[in-house]
Amino acid sequence: MQKSSYIGLGLLVAVLLVLPWVVPNSYYMDLAIRIGINAIIVIGLNLLIGFAGQISLGHAGFLGIGAYASAVLPTHFGLHPLLAMAAGATATAVIAGLVARPIFKLKGNYLAMATLGLGIIINIALRNEAQWTGGPDGMPVPAMSVFGFELSTDKHWYWVVAAMLAFSVWASLNMIDSPFGRALRALHGSEVASQVVGVNVVRYKVTIFVMSAVFASIMGSITAHYMAFVTPNFADFFHSVELVTMVVVGGMASVFGSIIGAVLLTALPQALATFEGWETVVFGAVLMLCMIFLPKGLVPTLAAKFGKGD
Repeated sequence: MQKSSYIGLGLLVAVLLVLPWVVPNSYYMDLAIRIGINAIIVIGLNLLIGFAGQISLGHAGFLGIGAYASAVLPTHFGLHPLLAMAAGATATAVIAGLVARPIFKLKGNYLAMATLGLGIIINIALRNEAQWTGGPDGMPVPAMSVFGFELSTDKHWYWVVAAMLAFSVWASLNMIDSPFGRALRALHGSEVASQVVGVNVVRYKVTIFVMSAVFASIMGSITAHYMAFVTPNFADFFHSVELVTMVVVGGMASVFGSIIGAVLLTALPQALATFEGWETVVFGAVLMLCMIFLPKGLVPTLAAKFGKGD
């Protein structure tokens, strides 16, 4: 990793360690947990969109698979929550791997529509299989226990999510600086040039798509257990768009930008609730201004302005 990455990771760990001792109440603790969950999902999505240059408008579908695996398998089949989470991640990897090859033969708008269609199919399946999933009303999720210890309080979940976020950032930063990461950036720059220098374009596209999908699936399981309830809204189109927006606002091809995007787009709607009916308008205006004045996203734009890389 670069020196700036070590500094950024150190600051992140420091903030994560201090945060639970300074938040004033459980509302802000809940908000911090939700931000952490979204940040991990967005980091995985940014590896796909920002570094590899491949769009996905159906990523919430993978989140839904993980969430419902953690709801359906323990409830109907008595599977341990950790095994259910692993089963959901495995199923997600298989589905993503199977659909990735035909999907990534497409480019541009056609690729976006194909990933959108995949997300819609998953969402429809979750709504229609009511005997297993509870249909549009959703279903309760059993409590998560690890080696006999039940995660039952906000602080328990905070430390789990904080540890996963720190690990995700560390792993992503190391991957980006590895030969695999350099191949992804080359792929983003030019697929033809990448092929000329020996990069297996299809294999790298499929691999990063599967990795990003598994990120979403695992965090879908974590979210389901944390909320103790799951609905098909986990996997709807608007959630996918929200995740992509976090990538764009925070900064594409920026790991720390993913965190900033998750912070802003998770916390901002809560902060705008005081506008009573105008929060959507104000939220849209804030996003529009960000795209006009910070077209590369917050972190890359500010880093370029102050002469520092991410």
